Amino acid sequence: MAVTDLGADTIAPAMTKTPRDSEGVWSIAWHKLARDRLAVVGALIFAAIVLAAALAPVYATYVAHTDPFHSNINGEIVIDGKPVAVLASSTEGLGLGQTPIGPTWRGAYLLGADDQGRDVAARMFYGGRASLLVSFGATAICIVLGAALGITAGFFGGLIDSITSRVLEILWAFPVYLFAISLSIVTISQGLTIGWVTIEASSLLLPTLIIGIIYTPYIARPVRGQVLALRRTDFVLASIGIGCPTGRILLRDIFPNIAPSLIVMVPLMVALNMLTESALSFLSIGVQAPNASWGTIIQDGQGLLYTRPLVAIAPGIAIVITVLALNVLGDGMRDALDPRSSARAGTAAP
Repeated sequence: MAVTDLGADTIAPAMTKTPRDSEGVWSIAWHKLARDRLAVVGALIFAAIVLAAALAPVYATYVAHTDPFHSNINGEIVIDGKPVAVLASSTEGLGLGQTPIGPTWRGAYLLGADDQGRDVAARMFYGGRASLLVSFGATAICIVLGAALGITAGFFGGLIDSITSRVLEILWAFPVYLFAISLSIVTISQGLTIGWVTIEASSLLLPTLIIGIIYTPYIARPVRGQVLALRRTDFVLASIGIGCPTGRILLRDIFPNIAPSLIVMVPLMVALNMLTESALSFLSIGVQAPNASWGTIIQDGQGLLYTRPLVAIAPGIAIVITVLALNVLGDGMRDALDPRSSARAGTAAP
């Protein structure tokens, strides 16, 4: 039988890998996320909101030329060369009370003033900073605590799993907002003291800690379920069988397999925590003065709904846009990091 010379041109395609074949899981997920237009739009909107909140001092100092945390009841602003009072006497009914200046659509008092004569736009930017800081901080707390409790309970099982699960079930049994309100009311009057550490009532750390704790079961329970399934897989059983240290198994075998789920939960938890913080602040048991958040600004505008509705509507719109952007981004990240989404897409393709 003659031996055929295949040649380099024939065998090259069979031995050459495409760049996509050599990419890692995270690189593939990144490319999938970048191709998701809705997720990209959500990420850009959220990045713009974060940037605007970060530039709050710049806006207040160089554009609005005002301090949004101090009352300006007797202040005036020059519009078209004429001085205009920030708070004018009411012309409705008996003429009692004062009506804040409406939106000027220019640097100072872009969205008008509240009942204390404070610039609403400047407070919006600062309120965004507080809302985002509390939301991200609470998300970090509940992700870290939830992952630690879920991994510990799911991997070690036995008595540790029983005790951890019962504690999580007790926390899970309380309605979220009722639990948050109860903790806030208890701590808001005199702050919180843990050992030698005291958290003042006006500190942003207090609502951050409360919200992070109440949402810990929402992370711990699904993580525990994933770890229970991973604990019975062949590669984990093989690592245990050959005597690998527990720490190495957790870091090399368990955590990398639950990391995509934790990453997907981040934007969704940030959105959920922002809604919770806004609700608590609206009830005056969240972010406290001198800080301001979008929830507190909505509360400030509650009494101005008939005269200056934009004071309450503007932060409400900001919350809606931010939460929608985070949810769209979270959905895109889930599709990019979930290997089953590719299988579903391939099955649905003609």
